[in-house]
Amino acid sequence: MIRNVIIIAVVAVSVIAATRFFRTNGEEETQQMYQLLTVESRDIVVAASAAGTVEPIRTIEVKSKASGEIFELHVETGDEVRSGRLLVRVDPRVPQATLRQAQADLELAEAQLENAQAQLRRAEGLFETQSITEEEYDNTRLAVASANAQLVRAQRSVADAEIAAEDTDVRAPDDGVIIQKNVEVGTVISSATREVGGGTILLQMANLDTVQVRTLVDETDIGKVREGLNVTILVDAYPNRPFDGNVLRIEPQATVAQNVTMFPVLIRIPNSDGLLRPGMNAEVEVHVGAKYGAVAVPNAALRTDGDDVVSAAEALGFDPEEVVERIANQRAGREGNGQATVDESSSESRTVTMMGRSVTVPEDVDMEDARALEAALQDASDMRAVMGTLSEAQRNTMRSIMGGMGRGGGAGQGANASSTDAALRGGTYTVFALRGGFAEPVSVETGLTDLDYSEVISGLQVGDTVLVLPSSSLLASQQQMQERLNRMRGGMPGISRR
Repeated sequence: MIRNVIIIAVVAVSVIAATRFFRTNGEEETQQMYQLLTVESRDIVVAASAAGTVEPIRTIEVKSKASGEIFELHVETGDEVRSGRLLVRVDPRVPQATLRQAQADLELAEAQLENAQAQLRRAEGLFETQSITEEEYDNTRLAVASANAQLVRAQRSVADAEIAAEDTDVRAPDDGVIIQKNVEVGTVISSATREVGGGTILLQMANLDTVQVRTLVDETDIGKVREGLNVTILVDAYPNRPFDGNVLRIEPQATVAQNVTMFPVLIRIPNSDGLLRPGMNAEVEVHVGAKYGAVAVPNAALRTDGDDVVSAAEALGFDPEEVVERIANQRAGREGNGQATVDESSSESRTVTMMGRSVTVPEDVDMEDARALEAALQDASDMRAVMGTLSEAQRNTMRSIMGGMGRGGGAGQGANASSTDAALRGGTYTVFALRGGFAEPVSVETGLTDLDYSEVISGLQVGDTVLVLPSSSLLASQQQMQERLNRMRGGMPGISRR
């Protein structure tokens, strides 16, 4: 038992970071734990990260209209080719023999037509002198027409044979790079136009001047992404060489893998240097928003209205009612100066902190579920890892809450704000800052946040000192631990209560 008491005492002492007396109604109160941090000017960059694979925008499968054996192969994988360049030559002997036969048939048809026309001319003279009958004259005219039709058929056969002979030379349909070769010299291939199966794929080529990355973005980030946003891409082959691109398209249909919902996003990347190649693994950062040189406060110092502010006030020895009144007066003063404020009466009882922002929980979401989700996310240092541990019910709760973020919360939130702005805008919070050496509650309005720091729009300035206290749940657990320790002190001999 004594050993357990010592362990609990050590744990209780280890969580106390620093102490100081605070002023409340002119009196000095009990010592409490806190951490002092200075408000600084810093860059706040928000990016949605994902992984993907480099791929061509358009891949062309090169096939042959001719069938037979590959006689010549003029390219290798990786070769850059121009439109019209000879790539493959198929055995031309049969098409060339067919062409020669067609040309001979054409010569015969031409001779037959000339002979029929000569006979017609003689028949016309004989018919005028009544030397032949009308039937014989008509037969001569019919022979001319038949010879003419035969000539046309022969001409068509020659044209078809010439095309078939030309088809034995497979040429590049467009500019690009050979990315795959499926045949070698001696391979027997089938025709793409005559075979039911579509013929043999000889080569694959693509234009790599511009490539794309197909990536999957988590549904919790997809609301921040829109077409046209700038993107930074890194590949393992060039770790110190970032590539710039932009969001081309967001697919409407999600994919679900291991209970994680993701949305395919296509990133377009100029590749004039040809450094990016199909199949490379890429790390993608979509530049959702950025504020450079912003007045920034740690998110850990922000307290949401309701129980969070009350617990912090009690931990610091303040009268919670007085703190609430001070904050209300500060916000009323800003409102009188034309600054936007939050309607506390409508949102105080249904407000939680979600993804670093104060959010009003929709009426159709149970507050117990919302509070449980808030506790799961509140002290997370790696938000993406925590998201992977949430149950499907918790993820559904988050979707409902995040979907309602535009219904109330932060200052300066217009009804016509875009979905991206709605996902990035901040809110109204309370911080405890040092004023004249004493802690005072201060209402602040925040803007862009990267989940670690938030841009301060009003309420603080660079150089101010703010207090970072544990979360309300941690304070409650510490209070329970202290009460348990006090009870154990009172019941153990040799340990006096203070």
